[in-house]
Amino acid sequence: MSRRGPRGAEDRLRRLLVMLPWLMERGEVPVAEAADHFGLSENDVARDLELAAMCGLPPFVDEMIDVFIDDGMIWVGVPRLFTRPLRLNSVEAWELLAAGRAAMQLPGADPDGPLGRGLDKLARALGEDDTNRIRVELERPESADRLADAIAAAERLRIDYWSASRDEVTERSIVPRQLFTDRGEWYVSADDDRSGEVRTFRIDRIESVESTGETGVAGDGALPTPGEWFVDADIPRAIVRLAPDALWIVERYPFDAVGEPDADGWVEATLPVASLRWFVRTMLRLGPGAEIVEPADLADAVREAARSVLARYRS
Repeated sequence: MSRRGPRGAEDRLRRLLVMLPWLMERGEVPVAEAADHFGLSENDVARDLELAAMCGLPPFVDEMIDVFIDDGMIWVGVPRLFTRPLRLNSVEAWELLAAGRAAMQLPGADPDGPLGRGLDKLARALGEDDTNRIRVELERPESADRLADAIAAAERLRIDYWSASRDEVTERSIVPRQLFTDRGEWYVSADDDRSGEVRTFRIDRIESVESTGETGVAGDGALPTPGEWFVDADIPRAIVRLAPDALWIVERYPFDAVGEPDADGWVEATLPVASLRWFVRTMLRLGPGAEIVEPADLADAVREAARSVLARYRS
């Protein structure tokens, strides 16, 4: 039986940066209320707080974060390490400010809450103002504005799109519905006439955009959540068995499902393969800690790459 695997460590850390100040300000909160506020399941809240309860400063005698759950209630105290002035060098302070602002983009984050107020104080201490404020800027593709206009008008477009997995350009009729960025790239989710489903397209692979003259087209199907767009069926999948020391791959990269561990701790994971080069290099890096179950062509590509590397090593 498949289940959703562990959330990435980076995501859990950002969530705790938001959750802990919110809980400390309240002291006592029902688990269900915290889960609803932060858009998590109650089990995820409990697991994250169990992790936080093991965090502190050496020698870990009385410097742990005081948090526990009892009878459906979360109890949080303010540890002594949070009551003393925090001494940071300039690099650490800027890193904390950037990480905190990234965390503030998560559901449940309150700009006027304790984390937001703390970040404002840190920014002032660093001498930040409107002229030197930390910003994240991404290069905007030329077609992004055209696609945004199409979203506003519910317009049907005709595009030429290059598929990296098949190395071919196809003509598609789409109704753009959502623009977003992920890992530094721009994407558009759209109703795709060719598949009859909502698909996600990387904007820099759209070679041309042409209006069909049809507007006011009703949306069809649920939109993917930005950051989870790898559910797109247009991306090939690989089923891989992973050893316990190879499970970092599902902490770091997108996945569809992770099975229950067997007696030796191995699990079977389903991974989207957006890039053949990435997949081959990752499998070579995992070495004997990964076994490709299917498809056969991806397993063949990895074996061929391994033979090539071995031949170069022996020559």
